[in-house]
Amino acid sequence: MYIKSVVIDGFKSYGRRTEVNGFDPEFNAITGLNGTGKSNILDSICFVLGISNLSQVRAQSLQDLVYNSGQAGVTKATVTINFDNSNKSQCPIGYENCHEIAVARQIVVGGKGKYLINGKNAQYEKIQDLFCSVQLNINNPDFLIMQGRITKVLNMKPPEILSMIEEAAGISMYENKKEKSMTIIQKIDNRLEELNQLIPEELKLKLEKLQQQQQQYLKYQNICREIEYFTRIHISYKYVKCLESVENSEGLIEKLDVEIEKYKKIIIFDFLFDSIKNQTVRYLKELEKELDELNQRDAKIKAANHSLQEEIASDQRKLKALQNNIKIDEAALAKKEEEMNKSGDVYEKLKEEEANDLKAFNDAQKKLEAINLGLALNDEGEATTLQDQLSSKSRNSEGHRDREIKSAEAEMKRTEEKYKKSSAN
Repeated sequence: MYIKSVVIDGFKSYGRRTEVNGFDPEFNAITGLNGTGKSNILDSICFVLGISNLSQVRAQSLQDLVYNSGQAGVTKATVTINFDNSNKSQCPIGYENCHEIAVARQIVVGGKGKYLINGKNAQYEKIQDLFCSVQLNINNPDFLIMQGRITKVLNMKPPEILSMIEEAAGISMYENKKEKSMTIIQKIDNRLEELNQLIPEELKLKLEKLQQQQQQYLKYQNICREIEYFTRIHISYKYVKCLESVENSEGLIEKLDVEIEKYKKIIIFDFLFDSIKNQTVRYLKELEKELDELNQRDAKIKAANHSLQEEIASDQRKLKALQNNIKIDEAALAKKEEEMNKSGDVYEKLKEEEANDLKAFNDAQKKLEAINLGLALNDEGEATTLQDQLSSKSRNSEGHRDREIKSAEAEMKRTEEKYKKSSAN
């Protein structure tokens, strides 16, 4: 199993998603100028492998691994390593059917991180078991040989070299598990020794209690047997008494049969009485219902009668008011008739005056024929003939009479209309 590619997104100096390809199965070297992110690629690989000592990746906390510590808008760091698993002899245990294995780790600013294997969440222990099964233990102090440690490795003592070889061979993983198992076994042995010491003491106390309980149980059994014996005697006594009572009760049964026949007749009579009573009650309820309906109708009729009486009273009041109005109108009519009679007298006088005026006019025309044509001054100081002066005077008098006649006719019409309105009311 070897690395095919590394995908870095938001990790350290890689603010954008960057994919590093072209890894060789045997040997790889990362070259470039200072500050281009060579060490950050190695740190990202150690990050996915689950390194616990952050000083080896030049960080004090996990938040320092996010691009610009999460202050540039990037709030999480994700690194994914794609492993080639085509060599089945070197594949991890349980992943023999996977041609590729994608291991990812993600951390969020102010939140928790997570591991993923082929897109599924995985625990930290499962990740460590996967890498340790192929001799990859990132937390081994000799896994990464940084600058300045090569001379120290060359000067290692045989036990240190042996531990490094065991680590490379993958034996140290099992040694750690063996140490954990031995620790657990030691704890279990200590617990067993404590139990072996406590069991005899507790057993003695429990045995004494059990013996006491056994004696009490035996006494209880004896008492139960005695109770059962006396119970049987009591039941047999009751049985004998019951036989005697049965013999005595046969005579009572015959008497009771006779009384039952009597009570049957009484019950039949009571049943008939109850049926008649129920029918009577139903009939009474119907009568009460009809009576309630009649009372309701009577109340409605009374209410209608009261309303009619109120209407009659109001109509009588209106009638009295109308009669008073008629009297007032009759008085006004009489007054108007008097005025009309007076207007008629005036009209007759005007007619007489008109007739006199016509007669005078005719006389004046006759005189006009006899008078010579002479000139005279009119009222306005103009020079007119006598005939013109006479004709203008007659026209003025006729106009005055016509106006008086028209005013009299209009007054008569108004009087007739008032009379008609008063008679209609």
